[in-house]
Amino acid sequence: MVVIAALLCAALLAAIGSLNRDLYSASGFVRQYLDAIARRDTTSALQLPGVELTNQALEAAKLPRDLPTTLLRPDVLSELTDIHLIRETEDGAGTNTVIYGFRLDGKPESMTFNVAHTGTFAGVFNSWRFASSPLAVLQITVLHEASFTVNGLTLDTRAHAAADTPATFSNQASYLAFAPTSYSIAHTSTLLSAPVQRVPVTKSTAVAVSVDAEPNEAFISQVQTELNGFLDDCTTQQVLQPSNCPFGIEINDRIKNDPVWSIADYPVVALTAGATTFEMADTTGQAHIVVEVQSLFDGDVETRDEDVPFAVALSVTVKPDGSLAIQLH
Repeated sequence: MVVIAALLCAALLAAIGSLNRDLYSASGFVRQYLDAIARRDTTSALQLPGVELTNQALEAAKLPRDLPTTLLRPDVLSELTDIHLIRETEDGAGTNTVIYGFRLDGKPESMTFNVAHTGTFAGVFNSWRFASSPLAVLQITVLHEASFTVNGLTLDTRAHAAADTPATFSNQASYLAFAPTSYSIAHTSTLLSAPVQRVPVTKSTAVAVSVDAEPNEAFISQVQTELNGFLDDCTTQQVLQPSNCPFGIEINDRIKNDPVWSIADYPVVALTAGATTFEMADTTGQAHIVVEVQSLFDGDVETRDEDVPFAVALSVTVKPDGSLAIQLH
C-alpha cells in the first residue's frame, strides 16, 4: 500500500508539474487569450487578468479615458490561425516574456506579451496576469470626412464627440482594439472614397491610421456638370463682357450685332484638398465669340470669329445633406 501511495503521489506531482509547464505556464496563459481571440470569444478574452486597460495605463500613454469599445466586438475580429509558441523567457522578478507566432487572415505575424506571476491557486497551480494589457488603441484620422469602415463595420468619428462640437473638415477618434488582429480600413460614400488599407495590429500600443477620403468619379462629374452649366448660362448673355462670368473680350470698333458666345473647351475639373474645402486651382478653358464689327478707322465691316481663353478656379464643400456647395473664384 505504501508503494502504491507513493506511486500515486509521484504521478500526481508529475501531473501538476506538467500542467504548470503547459496549461498553467506563462505561455499557456497567453495561449488562452489567443485561443479566445481565434474563436471570437471576446468575453473570455476580456475576463483574463490584466487584459482590460486601466485609466492609469491610458493616462500613461497620454490617451483619453473611456475610449469607445466598439471594436471589441466579435464580428470585427479577423481570422487568427496557426497559433504557435516561438519563445518564452523568464525575465526575473516574477515576469516572463512570451512570443507567439500566428497567421492573421493568412499572413504570418507575431506578437510579444509580458506576463507576471501572481502566485498559485488551489495551492499548486501557477496563476498569471498580463503585466501590460495586450489591447491596442486605434487612432483613426479621417481626412476630409468623418466616417470610415473597419472590417465591414461603419463608424463615425464624431459619434462620441460633445453635442456642441463644431463640424470640421477632417476628424479623429480613438478606439480600444484587440491585438493581435488585422483591420481593413477604408471609406466609401456617394462622393468620396479611400482605398482599403490592411492594418495588422500586433503590439499593445497606439496605432495611428490615416484615411484619406478623396473625391470620386461621381464627385468630379457632379462638379464638372455644375461648372459646365454655369459657363453655358454665361454664353446666353449677348454682350462683350458677360456679367459675373470668367470670360469676356474688349473690342474698340463699333459692334454691328449682338455677340454670340459658346464654349469651345470646358475647363477639366481636378480637385485637391485644401485646409477646409476641396479646391480646383486656376484651370484654363476656351470660350468662342462670333460678332460683326465695323472699323472706326476705315469703316470696313468684318466678323470676329475667334476663341477667347479664360481661367476659372473654384472650391467645393459637401453639405450635411450630401449636396455640394460650389464657390467660383
